[in-house]
This record gives sequence, C-alpha cells and structure tokens, in this order.
Amino acid sequence: MLVHNFLERSAARYPDKTALICDDRRLTYAQVDAQANQLAHALRAAGIARGDRVAVWLPNSVEAVVAIFAALKAGGTFVVINPTTKPDKLSAILADCTAGALFAPGRAAALIDDLPSLRLTILCGAGAAHPIHPSFTDLLAAHPTTRPSCPAIDIDLACLIYTSGSTGTPKGVMSTHANVAFAAGSIIEYLENTPADVVIDVLPLSFDYGLYQLLMAFKFGGTLVLERSFAFPAAVLQRIAAERVTGFPGVPTLFAMLLRLDLSRFDLSSLRYVTNTAAALPVAHIERLRAAFPHARLYSMYGLTECKRTLYLPPEELDRRPGSVGIPIPGTEAWVEDEHGHRLGPGQVGELVVRGGHVMQGYWNNPQATAEWYRPGRYPAERLLYTHDLFRTDEEGFFYFVARKDDVIKSRGEKVAPKEVETVLYQLPGVAEAVVVGVPDALLGEAIKAVIVPDDGHALTERDVLRHCSQALEDFMVPQQVVFRTELPRAPSGKVDRQALRTL
Repeated sequence: MLVHNFLERSAARYPDKTALICDDRRLTYAQVDAQANQLAHALRAAGIARGDRVAVWLPNSVEAVVAIFAALKAGGTFVVINPTTKPDKLSAILADCTAGALFAPGRAAALIDDLPSLRLTILCGAGAAHPIHPSFTDLLAAHPTTRPSCPAIDIDLACLIYTSGSTGTPKGVMSTHANVAFAAGSIIEYLENTPADVVIDVLPLSFDYGLYQLLMAFKFGGTLVLERSFAFPAAVLQRIAAERVTGFPGVPTLFAMLLRLDLSRFDLSSLRYVTNTAAALPVAHIERLRAAFPHARLYSMYGLTECKRTLYLPPEELDRRPGSVGIPIPGTEAWVEDEHGHRLGPGQVGELVVRGGHVMQGYWNNPQATAEWYRPGRYPAERLLYTHDLFRTDEEGFFYFVARKDDVIKSRGEKVAPKEVETVLYQLPGVAEAVVVGVPDALLGEAIKAVIVPDDGHALTERDVLRHCSQALEDFMVPQQVVFRTELPRAPSGKVDRQALRTL
C-alpha cells in the first residue's frame, strides 16, 4: 500500500465524513482528496517527478495536510520542516535534500528566492500574493480534481523526517511507503482504532509522533482535530469536549502542564485512550493521569524516528509494572545486546536492538551515520536498528528504559542513569517536572545536576531535595547541584532540551 492510498481509500468509503478539523475549518475526506489532487497536478506541471523531494515548511494547518498528500500523489517524497526553523537551518535542510518544491508561509517569500534546487514555491496563508510565486489558492483554482497517476511503488521513499538528535546536526531519516504503512498499521492494531475515533493532534507535523496522528487517522477513516500547538491548554481541553475526542497523544512535558490545571472544569469523558512517547512517563504522573482520565486507557510507549515505534505497554499491565514501556509492537522484534553483540538476559543492561518492517532505510546522504545506527540483519538486505538507548527486561520480557547512552553520567568513577535519579525526585511532593544531567567537574569528572520545576503553591528548597535524595539513593547518585526553574527549555517536538539544561 502507498501512503496516499490511506486518504484515497477513506475518501472512497466515507466521502462526506469530516476528515479534518483545523481552526474554524472542517473538510470532508472528498474535499481533502480533491485538493491534494489539484496540488499534485500543480507539482507535476512544475516538473516534480518520481522521488523528488517536496518540502512543507508550514504550521499545523489544512494547507500542510493537503501538501503532504499532494507530494505523495505526484510521486514525490515529502519533507515536513518545523515552522519555527530559522532561515539558515531551513536552507541547510533544503540543500541537503535538494528539494524541488516548497510549501511556505506567504511572509517567507524573501527568504527562499536564492535556493537553486527549487522549481516551485507555493505560498500559503497571509501575504501569499507574490509576483513570481503562486499561492496555494491560485493553484487549486488552476488545476483539476481528477486523480493523477502515481508511478511510485511501496519501496520508494514516502518521506524524509529530519531529526537533530544529540548532535544538533539535522539528519533525514528515510522512510519508504512500506515502512510507514507497516508502522501505522501496527500502531492502529494495538490502539484498536476504528472509524469512530476522533484524534486530537497538538504536536507539530514535523515531529513523527504528530505526523503519524494524521497518517493513522486517514488510514482508519477517523477524524483528526489538528491544533497549532499546546500553547493554550484550556482551549485544547475545550476542543476535546466540544468535538468528543476519543484519542489524545501527548509527551511528558505536555502532561506535566496538564496536571497543573484543574481538569474537573472540562468534560473529558469522551476520551477512550491517552498515549505517551518521546520519553518515559514518571510513575507519579502515570498515577495522576489515570485519576484525571478515569474513562481512558493509558498507553506508555517508546519509539524513535529511526523506526517510528518500538514498544508499548498494554494498559492492563500498568498496575503490575508502571515503570515499563512494554513489549514490541505487533509484527516486530526487539532485544537487549552487550557491546560484543551478545543478547542479554533479564535484569542485564544493554543497548536496545530493533527488527521489523518499521526499521527505516537509514539517513539521507549520510552513509557514516547510517552504518552506525543500521547494521546487517539475519537475511540479505535486512537491517537492524541499534537505538543507542540502554534498556533491561524483566523475567516476562517487558522492557524498561534505563538511559540514553549519551546521557549516562560518569561521576566519581560510577555510572549514573539520569532516569533513576529522576524517578526518586518525582516521589518528592511538590515536584512537577525533574530532569537530571551531567555537567563537567574537575574533581568528579561529571557532577550530577537536578533541574526542578515545582508544583504551583510548593516552596521547595535545595535542602528538601538533597535530604530526600540522600534517603533514597546511594551517595554517588545524590545531585551535587539543584536548580529551580518555572519551566524547562524544550525542542519544538516538546522534548526537554537536555543540552540547554547543562548550561543553565
């Protein structure tokens, strides 16, 4: 199956059903499909051919959704770029993938005139009128709604998702149509999605977790409520109530913000499930979320852009193992290896290795990084993903995140997993968010630094924190530095920016 078939098949089955709700706009499946066809014809007319990259540098919007499917229908590969990306980084990404077309905000026309690979720039929204670059609405009016023929097959690239990781240098993860279809289908299976589901998406489409909410909703024929962001939580919660949302994906920082609100003011009874990924939820937050959403099933999950999703914890296991991120998603395999390639048993810590149809093709134009992360598998042409994340399993095969390799702190000659210290910090009343990082220290090698966001109304002190940690942790794991902040620095995806915390 090709990814744009998700939209086309749902449009055939449910043409008049609301597919997308964004701001004050509501589009049916037939309308989204027709607009994607029109823009696909425009891309073809501009010379976009099979495999050409089409960049989408837009906020969450109707135009961004249509652009993604238009690129696919034209036989191209879409590249969604976060709208907050600055011009120098944007230029670097566009040059790296040699984008042939770009969907951009109207205000950005002056920034993109000197990019040599672009054959077509389509301006969207306010300020779209331009003497050279056509607007989104102009192209809709100029091209037919008939479905163009698409030359792609399922082993062609569907998208590049750029991720900076710990290095800060963007790398384009290559995903084929087959990769995306497998990952979407596997996740839909364990979430038990049906056409009756209404999913709200507050995460950027440039973040694979946000992107897949769109792709999955269109695959199972549901309705997607697409929000610009989570900047105004109360408005999002009101939208959940008004649209009778059934699925709510989030990340730990988003849920930490939610738990600081009075949720009793909102009717959230329609929620069937809540999902978390990007980082493991603290056990304390899991307990509070379950109390806040008593009608919803809570899925703790683990994944990374290089394979989309890897593990999920069936909600019925939360009481037995709340610290686990679960078992491999349907149709996949995962295990823990030591540095010599030997599989490890229960309780032993090693690198998580992933095998399955969701393992992407590697990094665009970066064979060195590809060789480091993707290694030969059991069969010719098969690749395994080495995640650079440390895990252990229990006796029943459930996985527990320990640390990212790069985040392990080496202090006093001992290795400290930040998550172990963070787990203890979350047990201290008054801690809303806690992150632990290592900072250079001439005597210790690395000092352990705890950055804490207190709950509203709690006056925590450094002494409170250190006393609590010394009672629960070994001496070498007790933080040497404690810093309080009203909020944590975050990447556009919502993940905490640990590198920024080291310099606070």
